Amino acid sequence: MGFREQPARVRRILGIVLAVLLLGGVAAALVVGGDKDDSGTATKTVRGVIGSEKAEFFADPEVVKALAAKGLTVRTETSGSWDMEELPLEGYDFAFPSAKAPADELKARRKVTAAPLRPFYSPLVVVAHSAAAKVLADNGLADLGPGGRTGTLRMEAYLAAARADRTWQQLRGSAGHAELSGTLFITSTDPVASNSGALYLAAASYVADGGRVAGDKAAVDRTAPLLRKLIQVQGAQQSSSDAPFRDFVSGVGNPLVLVYESQVAAQLIAKQEMGDLVVLYPDTTVSSDHTLVPLTDTGRTLGELLSTDPELRKLAVRHGFRPQGAAAEFTAATTGHTGYLNQTLTGIRQAPVPTSKVLHEMALRARDQGDTA
Repeated sequence: MGFREQPARVRRILGIVLAVLLLGGVAAALVVGGDKDDSGTATKTVRGVIGSEKAEFFADPEVVKALAAKGLTVRTETSGSWDMEELPLEGYDFAFPSAKAPADELKARRKVTAAPLRPFYSPLVVVAHSAAAKVLADNGLADLGPGGRTGTLRMEAYLAAARADRTWQQLRGSAGHAELSGTLFITSTDPVASNSGALYLAAASYVADGGRVAGDKAAVDRTAPLLRKLIQVQGAQQSSSDAPFRDFVSGVGNPLVLVYESQVAAQLIAKQEMGDLVVLYPDTTVSSDHTLVPLTDTGRTLGELLSTDPELRKLAVRHGFRPQGAAAEFTAATTGHTGYLNQTLTGIRQAPVPTSKVLHEMALRARDQGDTA
């Protein structure tokens, strides 16, 4: 090898080495730069199980953005509220059933020491098609307000009709409405698995027992036959209020369906077409306190944010919920929809809810699964 060839080869080797070093330096700079850019938007993942009626709230891009701004990314799975207590919740940060009773049961079973949080609530209502609502009103089972899009369901009269197994055909004005046939009943969810179905029984029991909240087995015994009628006439039931409401809006299923007011309010606020929907507030109803059980400190942080953060409270209202302690927020958002909604719940009595143990026994008896001895 000549003298002139050797320096050329050395120069080529040095060039390759320098190129590798330069590329490595660029790659290192990219990794460091990437970490620096992400540090401002990093979020902590929070896992939880929720009632399906809150699924759209947590999936809302605005909610996702608001939570990310507070450092949280929320991952959720849905379940019936009463089913949550049977789930293996290891690895979860929170459980978010639709009422205090299943939340209390979860808290006791999981030995949670932190207090549950109740960011928002929603009363139970009955949605009806206009023909059904008018027939109920003509027969003394309901009162309709001006415009006929909202009103009250007379619970005592309705329960008397259920006790007597009355049919739609026995009600004046039902002729000519083919969809109004068979036994008169309200579609509700499975009270053993779902909060709204259980609270329906709580309100019905309270009215049927002369305004007394069930507190023991004797009280459950007194109303069990009627509650069994309310449930068993329905046949198969859903474990969530979401599916029955969607069926109703689609024009299929029973003409009377028990849902959360939030489901109706959310559609109104979103300016969706309501068709011939009528909202009947039972004159004795139950408000469902959506109650977050924190299983970790991060879960508690989420609950506190949902309760206090102005942006998240505003977004909760957009999804139809009533924030705790601030009626004005809900009233302002639904000002244009008073034809459907009773904003102040005027004339509506709230039934006390039994303890979780009594309510669960009531649900089992209604499904004919409890101790009937």
